[in-house]
Amino acid sequence: MDFGFDARTEELREKLLAFMDEHVYPAEAVAEEQRAALDSPWSTPPVVRELKAAARERGLWNLFLPDAEHGAGLTNLQYAPLAEITGRSPQLAPTATNCAAPDTGNMEVLAQFGSAEQRERWLKPLLAGEIRSAFAMTEPEVASSDATNIETRIRREGDEYVITGRKWYISGAMNPDCAVFIVMGKTDPDGEDIRRQQSMVLVPRDTPGVEVRRAMTVYGYEDHWHGGHAEVLFHDVRVPVANLIGEEGGGFAIAQARLGPGRIHHCMRLIGMAERAIELMCRRANARTAFGRPLAAQGVVQQWIADARVSVEQLRLLVLKTAWLMDTVGNRGAHTEIQAIKIAVPREVVGILDRAVQLHGAGGVSQDFPLAELWAGARTLQLADGPDEVHQRSLARRELKRFAPAQA
Repeated sequence: MDFGFDARTEELREKLLAFMDEHVYPAEAVAEEQRAALDSPWSTPPVVRELKAAARERGLWNLFLPDAEHGAGLTNLQYAPLAEITGRSPQLAPTATNCAAPDTGNMEVLAQFGSAEQRERWLKPLLAGEIRSAFAMTEPEVASSDATNIETRIRREGDEYVITGRKWYISGAMNPDCAVFIVMGKTDPDGEDIRRQQSMVLVPRDTPGVEVRRAMTVYGYEDHWHGGHAEVLFHDVRVPVANLIGEEGGGFAIAQARLGPGRIHHCMRLIGMAERAIELMCRRANARTAFGRPLAAQGVVQQWIADARVSVEQLRLLVLKTAWLMDTVGNRGAHTEIQAIKIAVPREVVGILDRAVQLHGAGGVSQDFPLAELWAGARTLQLADGPDEVHQRSLARRELKRFAPAQA
């Protein structure tokens, strides 16, 4: 395993670090002010569009997509340090570089499984950052950690599919620029193979019967920066059969293919969030005095900072190993490591952010620092893309199988 970054990665790192310092960090306060003045809190602040233009001009665009035809053509190992940098400002940097979820996963699905017509109509404007999208999978009435539980129905009638169901926490759906949903539902609910019952279809947002009912909050945050997390109803929504992605019954497999890269991308950005938290902790500790001594001289504060640094270095190595394995033996070969980072990284980063909040006192839970919102995002990732317990269950089974006694 050689984790020495190549010349292209180093060049992009330097460009991205400069872009963050010169454009993204200064834009954070500006974006907040602009958003507060907009008619709709879900609209994109003008400064974000300026950031996108600046990122494209610098070649910092679609870095996540390994397909050189559509994206930057980077490997997972090359993209890892870049995604980490964008994680330091998760509200702006991923969007500014067109590397924000759920668009990234949706673009990967369209690039890998979409028809030529689907790629022309939806992938092309997504790659250009002209539209946004949403991925409609999670449902409120069932345990969506088991995708075979999904109840949304996709019924074929002649040359159309009719979609009926209720989804929630559909990221990006509140954004006015969201033009299309990828909807997962059951085309064969009574099929013998429970992993072949599901299919995915493209549903334009303006299709009759699509109702974006409300924005769900995340620990009280509406997450305007990522287009919210909506409850969406599909009332006998009709779309052409040509809107099917891949084949009928292929939805479960497509979802698994989509989630693998999504999980590691989240973990990459989480490390950047932890780095931002450590920086804020150090600056706060050096600037504040309590009980006659600087906070930086307090033993407990020193312990928090030291433990945070050790955790981040360990997590980064595990993520880089996972990225390397995905590049060399594929997602299936890296299955154990993908699950390991999905368990370890959000859990550890939540702890780092929690101590950073504590160090900032009342400021840590306020809107004057990014820590509370970062904590809410990191804590949510212990649920998103499969809750911790699902990954622990699967990983433990693999380990147990290795040492199971031979059958007589």
